[in-house]
Amino acid sequence: MFRFATAGSVDDGKSTLVGRLLHDSKAILADQLEQVARTSADRGFAHGEFDFALLTDGLRAEREQGITIDVAYRYFSTGARSFVLADCPGHVQYTRNMVTGATTADAVVVLVDARKGVVEQTRRHLAVVALLRVPHVIVAVNKIDLIGFAADTFADVSAQAHTVAAELGIGDLHVLPVSALEGDNIVDRSDRTPWYGGPALLELLETLPGADALDRELEPLRLPIQLVLRPQGGLAPDVPGDEAERLRDYRAVAGRIASGVVRVGDPVEIFPSGITTTVTGIRAAGAEVDEAFAPQSVSLELADDVDTARGALVVAAGTLPAAQREFDAELFQLDARALTPGIRVLVKHGTATVQAIVAQIESRYDLDRLTHEPAPADGPALSLQTNDIGRVRIRLAADLPLEPYRSSRHGGSFLVIHPSDGATLAAGIVR
Repeated sequence: MFRFATAGSVDDGKSTLVGRLLHDSKAILADQLEQVARTSADRGFAHGEFDFALLTDGLRAEREQGITIDVAYRYFSTGARSFVLADCPGHVQYTRNMVTGATTADAVVVLVDARKGVVEQTRRHLAVVALLRVPHVIVAVNKIDLIGFAADTFADVSAQAHTVAAELGIGDLHVLPVSALEGDNIVDRSDRTPWYGGPALLELLETLPGADALDRELEPLRLPIQLVLRPQGGLAPDVPGDEAERLRDYRAVAGRIASGVVRVGDPVEIFPSGITTTVTGIRAAGAEVDEAFAPQSVSLELADDVDTARGALVVAAGTLPAAQREFDAELFQLDARALTPGIRVLVKHGTATVQAIVAQIESRYDLDRLTHEPAPADGPALSLQTNDIGRVRIRLAADLPLEPYRSSRHGGSFLVIHPSDGATLAAGIVR
């Protein structure tokens, strides 16, 4: 499974690119294709031509205005890989939607109009991608057909993208020329760009390593406990005697592995108790296995009866995160209500939810200048409005095993929730 998102400025052709990708990879059902063909004809498209954006822009307002407003998720597969695609809006006021789509992405495809080059909204989206530490960034220079497939123009835009990426600390950057409308370098390499020797977009997406694979190799085990399993009711009559006796004493902790690998015999530690024990059994999808890895949902049998519950964390022995009651974070404001210093909130990290206070808002990120504006020394305190990104200090009512987001996307991400109505106020990453 590979998750990727699209982003870019308004009218750069994101929805058209996604529609073309789905169409050319044979991921569109026949009835949907017929409906899109009829709608395209009603809009004046020639016979046999499609408005590919209709394949992703599902809201009526989106189709009427020709823009993307909400994140549109699409699922498709090729012979090499399964994909989850998030088509994100390009307007400045929908930056929060772009954050939502990119948070879990293995890669982000940022579209750039070949005629305009890198614009302010491109810089904003690349800045958000850098803050969220998305593993792979692809800059698709779109509408290459409208500049006559000029190699020099593409080279100039590519240089602009690499300059901004270097400023933001983005390491893995891929730049490729595409025409979403005509299909050049989307699924197959185009004969009209002989000066480009790289892969087509789909080829690149099929070969980039997913974040789950990277987590298995580079990050230690993290398993947030969702519930503790105990035997309920009788056993099936065909269960052998020895197995039945073992299952009567069955006790396991269950959850979804956030990162790393766990094997039978591995020593593990439990947060917050700090108790060390050993994994004696692993069950995944109802079967016993010798090992499991992210992002599988599993249950672990432990050698000792550890008193634990939802919200606890199983980690590889020797890697127990330090308990934190106060920490610095970057917050992406999602709710229409302003976030102000002193507000009482809930912080959800993994499966744990604790009470907290936003103790201080230190600065607000200027996405145009890519700099932080500090709170005035003698003026009114800063607040975060919808789509704002700010640096804050949060004080917790209970310990959480927080880790820097730069070293762990799972251990360093959290949600800020309104305690009264349960609405998500902001998404946060630990600094």
